[in-house]
Amino acid sequence: MTRVAVLGATGAVGQRFIQLLSEHPTFEIAALTASAESAGSPYHEAAKWRVDTPIPDAVADVDVVETTPAAVPDDVDLIFSSLPSSVAERVESDFCEAGYVVSSNSSNERAADDVPLVIPEVNPDHLDLIDVQRDERGWDGALVKNPNCSTITMVPTLAALDAFGLERVHVSTLQAVSGAGYSGVTSMEILDNVIPYIGGEEEKMETESRKLLGEFDGSRVQWHDVEVSASCNRVATLDGHLENVWAELGDDPTVADVYDAFDDAATQDLPSAPDPLIESFDEPDRPQPRLDRFLGDGMAVAAGGVQETPAGVQYNTLAHNTLRGAAGASVLNGELLDREGWL
Repeated sequence: MTRVAVLGATGAVGQRFIQLLSEHPTFEIAALTASAESAGSPYHEAAKWRVDTPIPDAVADVDVVETTPAAVPDDVDLIFSSLPSSVAERVESDFCEAGYVVSSNSSNERAADDVPLVIPEVNPDHLDLIDVQRDERGWDGALVKNPNCSTITMVPTLAALDAFGLERVHVSTLQAVSGAGYSGVTSMEILDNVIPYIGGEEEKMETESRKLLGEFDGSRVQWHDVEVSASCNRVATLDGHLENVWAELGDDPTVADVYDAFDDAATQDLPSAPDPLIESFDEPDRPQPRLDRFLGDGMAVAAGGVQETPAGVQYNTLAHNTLRGAAGASVLNGELLDREGWL
């Protein structure tokens, strides 16, 4: 078994990590960290458990430790980070310097030239950037990021369309309230309402997509030259980000061609990887969050409603934002790191 630790284990994404790792076939939880105020308390007291399955017995009585390398056992092979970015930018590098490999969901350093930003089914070769990172930073460990939850929803479909000459993308998102964290949006703000702004979200979609779709040349990632424009909106659904995508293409594929490309999207032979990666729907009113967010155990991307436009195609896409879009994405990256011998 590969021994793992979870940084920020008491938060919303940290709890998803616990849920996913508690019955993982190859990962074993060895340490849980949180703030200094929670350190020393058993996990069931430190975490206000809000996940839709019971708190796992194996971790309920485990004492939470401080988020420092000294508090984590030396024999931990892999660290998952769900820290707030303001904290992660201060402490993740400490763990990497101490020799730990960190698979992080936090947004800091996603755009850094020497930090792999990875979706295993889309750009697994970007992990080779770790060698560059270690040379430049002098680390024995490594830092790997998964992208933003709204970016993860869209990019697998864009990767499938890239064979048709991906030139320009416009996307409008309808993002679930869980993406803001438990206290992120109050009921008085979101009930009977849509909030047409999510701070920083549009920039993340517009930049992270290009890095993910880029080519690693042996020393850096050459970002894809596709132009991405995003409008991000918070809606009153609990889980599942739904996105309306307009893709302008150099070629002129038919609707059938697009569905074939979605159906042929490659997956990975990893424990958490869905098969198929993209589940497609012919119906014009699918996918829908309540019906389709748990496809592939919450790790698949759904797509449907494909229509031809004068410049390319329009379609809808959906993924579970805290499973595929957050904790599950980091776990999948961890599985890839383990399989490829980076631990």
